Amino acid sequence: MKLYSKEELLQLNNLKKGNERAFEYFFNKYYDAILGFCIQFIYNKPEARGITQEAFLNLWTNRQQIEKINGIESFLYTYAKSKCLNAIRDKKVKERYKSKTLNKKERALDYDILKSMNFDSLTLTELEELITKSIDDLPEKSKVVFYKKRYENKKNKEIAQDLNVTVKTVEAHMTTALKILRLKLTEYLPLIFVSILIA
Repeated sequence: MKLYSKEELLQLNNLKKGNERAFEYFFNKYYDAILGFCIQFIYNKPEARGITQEAFLNLWTNRQQIEKINGIESFLYTYAKSKCLNAIRDKKVKERYKSKTLNKKERALDYDILKSMNFDSLTLTELEELITKSIDDLPEKSKVVFYKKRYENKKNKEIAQDLNVTVKTVEAHMTTALKILRLKLTEYLPLIFVSILIA
């Protein structure tokens, strides 16, 4: 389990109170790492820099929601991951190789974040099994939609065309899938980490 210094704990407390120097402390501590992560995802330094800055802006806006010191790093990586994935999908990166690479990087990040936490009830292997079973137990049509969106990185319109249904039907199935998965997984994990795994 990662250990944190008294200074970091103090800085977290100050950050939650709105202290700008505390924010600068964490900005300097994590900026290069978040930027490097974004560049590996989207291979565009100016765009990666923009996402990184946006991640820190959102950290400041949501600073009072951070309960633990490792929550800062998790928040930044989670936000950056979401924005990078959106950027890639917007560019229609759909070739099979790139899609597999994207999912591999995404899954590696999920575990990097989860490994920073101390699970009492589940090991990471058990967690993976739980997620897989929860997805497999979804209603068939919701499961198909979830797989296409989550693992094939397809947009709702494309899924609708694949399945010969309306976009609203796709949205309804995705909503059902996410609702069921959140209900099952939040018995074991905080909601923010459920969002990391099934977003």
